[in-house]
Order: sequence, then structure tokens, then C-alpha cells
Amino acid sequence: MTPSDKIIEVLKSVSETNEVQKNLDLPLYDLQILDSLKTVRLIVAISQEFGLDIPPSEFERERWATPRKIVADIAAHVRHLNIAMVEDNDDANVLVKLVRDRDLFRTISTFYGSERAKEIKTSLDPQCLSGFRKNDKFEIEHSDVILTVDNGDFVFLDCAYEELLQSLGPINDTSKTPWTMFNDDVSMGFFDVYDQYILNLLYDPRITPGMTVEEVKAVLPDALAEARAFVRKVNNLPE
Repeated sequence: MTPSDKIIEVLKSVSETNEVQKNLDLPLYDLQILDSLKTVRLIVAISQEFGLDIPPSEFERERWATPRKIVADIAAHVRHLNIAMVEDNDDANVLVKLVRDRDLFRTISTFYGSERAKEIKTSLDPQCLSGFRKNDKFEIEHSDVILTVDNGDFVFLDCAYEELLQSLGPINDTSKTPWTMFNDDVSMGFFDVYDQYILNLLYDPRITPGMTVEEVKAVLPDALAEARAFVRKVNNLPE
């Protein structure tokens, strides 16, 4: 049984309904499947099942549903991007790990080794992090995203959008452009129009891994025109 299966079994036991297994997008609180008392029972049960320490004071119920909503938001605003949540880690090529801030450095060390983690902490002092592995053709094979859940709602959303989007390709930050979330001096907490242009260009079928700058420039005018039209349409922007 996978960790996801175990969590569903625990949730099914606490909520006393099989519906949580049939529909993974079930609004647990809106339908009153979970209330304050059952939430505490759920936290205790998960803690016991996995040997974790999850104080009820650090639990924010909306946070548990947020990654799925962000993935759906990205999917709706990037044409040609096939992105969706899966229930088994083995089926995922992007893994998102939610941790408390006090566990961030230890988690980064687990992912990248202690020496690299020290370099990351010294140079970036991050509240969240993403990285990916690519092959010889410059195609992304696997990405990891680490997000802290206890630094407030805005920091969480800002980190979640930026790191998830960077895990899809535009991994480098820039200080030259003031209206992108990929500028470390800019905080947004949402998927802005400018970055929608970037991602739609990146996933245009005419732009492929390994292309030269000149090759990209040749297809860019048509690709950009289509990206602008699509972004304008999905955001209901004026002509």
C-alpha cells in the first residue's frame, strides 16, 4: 500500500464514509464530512500512521487542497501543457513536498546532499525550492518542488506558483524584468499574464529542447502572436 493509499484509508476511517476514496476532490468541509473534532482525529491518526509530529495548531485546512487547485490553474492558462495530479509518486515526474519551515534545510539536504544544501542556504536562504533533472537532449525528466506550509498564505502561494512554474522549465531567476515572478525582488502569489506568455511560448510545439537562439527567433513572431491571443482569451482581456 502506497503512502497515498494509507492516507485515504485513514481519512475514510475518520470521516466514516467511502466517498473520500471515490472522489479525491471531495470538498470535505463544505459537505461537513470533516469538522473541527474530526480534523484533530485525522491529524492524530496520520501522525500515528507515519510517525510524524503534526501539531493541530499548525494545520490549515485550505492549504491541503491548494496544490491541486494551483495545478489546475496552471493547466487552464498554458496551452499544449499536459499537467495533472496523480495519486502515486511513481507515476509523477514532478514531486511536490510540503514541509514545515524548521524542516526545510533537512529536507533540502535529503534531496541534494549536505554540502549542496549548505551552498543553497548560504547563497539563497530560500523559503521554498525547485530543481529538475534533464537528459542529453535538454528535455526535463524529473522535477522536485519543496514548499513550506507555515510561513503564511501569501508566502505559500507565491512560492507554490513560482516553484511549480520553474520546475516546468524557466528555472533561472532574473533581476532585469520587473513584472515577472521569476524576479526574486517580485512577489505575486498568482499566475500573472506576463508569465503566462513565457510558459505558453515555452510549450509551443514549434519550440523544442535543444534549439539554437536563431532557430527560436525564426518561429517566435508567430508563436508569440498565438500566445498573446490565447492569454487574452483565457483571461478575458480586452482586444
